[in-house]
Amino acid sequence: MSIYALKGRFQDLLRPAVHGLFRMGITANTVTVAAAVVSLLVAAAVWCCAPTQPLLYLALPLWMLLRMALNAVDGMLAREFGQQSRLGAYLNELCDVIADAALYLSLLSVPGVRPEALWLLAWTAALSEYAGVLGLMVGASRRYDGPMGKSDRAFVIGVLGLLLAFGWAGATVVSAVAALAALLCGVTVVRRVRQGLKEAAAISLR
Repeated sequence: MSIYALKGRFQDLLRPAVHGLFRMGITANTVTVAAAVVSLLVAAAVWCCAPTQPLLYLALPLWMLLRMALNAVDGMLAREFGQQSRLGAYLNELCDVIADAALYLSLLSVPGVRPEALWLLAWTAALSEYAGVLGLMVGASRRYDGPMGKSDRAFVIGVLGLLLAFGWAGATVVSAVAALAALLCGVTVVRRVRQGLKEAAAISLR
């Protein structure tokens, strides 16, 4: 089970806003790149300033929620308004991986945190997204299987940001949660490979 399963309902809530953006001439690629740029800025602000101003950690849950909305918006603009493109496919995958890594690694600012746990999370998260994309190469769909997909990781980092902002957690909790999330990313890689192969085999039998 993954938070990704709720995507359909989330998109229904966003549809009026998406129509408004289209009328304004805003493209899917613009949304994708803008979300990545803001993610890098948020990550930089948290990394350099949050240790002395802990309330800045609140930027993580707030931005993660908005970013999930923007991720849905760019896909809806692309699919529903004929904006799908090869460039958009590259931007969608690359910008997400770069932004995710920056946001996870912003927690290196937490005093005493185990850096290897956060680096492992960033690496396994990127690997899980790569495993998802590889589904297309074997004749399956782009795989979004859980248990630790992009939306799930955003939720985890958002909760950590909330806890850190109010002093309810510290380096030990962040390190442990990052290590657990990395482990679940490993499980996600295995599931995406298995499900991709299973789907491709079923398609070949039709």
